[in-house]
Amino acid sequence: MKFDNITIVVAMEAEAKPVIEKLNLEEDHSYCPGMPMLGWTGHFNGIKLSLVINGKDPETNLDLIGTQAATLATDYAISHYSPQLIINMGTAGAFGENGSEIGDVYLSRDHVVFHDRRVPIPGWDKQSIGYFKVWDTEELALKENFKTGIVTTSNSLDMPPIDEKNIRALGGEVKEMEAAAVAWVARLHGIPLFCVKAVTDLVDSGIPTEEEFRQNLNLATGNLEKAIVKVLNYLAD
Repeated sequence: MKFDNITIVVAMEAEAKPVIEKLNLEEDHSYCPGMPMLGWTGHFNGIKLSLVINGKDPETNLDLIGTQAATLATDYAISHYSPQLIINMGTAGAFGENGSEIGDVYLSRDHVVFHDRRVPIPGWDKQSIGYFKVWDTEELALKENFKTGIVTTSNSLDMPPIDEKNIRALGGEVKEMEAAAVAWVARLHGIPLFCVKAVTDLVDSGIPTEEEFRQNLNLATGNLEKAIVKVLNYLAD
């Protein structure tokens, strides 16, 4: 399926900057004025392209990470750009025991879930986890040699035992902090979505997550830049 209008939703400036520069996107000052979220626009291989980030927290001047900012950024982007497809792009953790390596690029498979929402009441248990269906990336992954996995979301960077237990029970392979929120908004608007995630840390390595994240961020974002060009070329065909 060919898409003519695509929005890429990204949490952090460092994740987005290489892609903005590679695709020669220009900042769109009409997107979300008065709010922290920022947008860029351009064209790539016949695709009308927009990219939005969560922006900076006005008190700390640090990137806004997590589901709250991602929810707002996505909803504003849909209202402003009316995309046919949303791509949630960013960095993530993965499991070395599954064959994951630092720098690997994953595409989402099957659905995106929240792994830290524990509501043991019938109906609300499933609703809280989400199970947001994602666009089928199997053909794309095979063509470009990407890995695929179920992406799970929480608002924390660490991995307490209860989260690890939940992730394993859900079949999760990629752990991050925004995708399920973006997917929830996309589903509300009836817009297909999938994720492109580059691995910065292996959650079963024994090394503190924040240490691995900082050490491998540049490698992962460079791989994201290369991956998104392949993804967009595929979608433009």
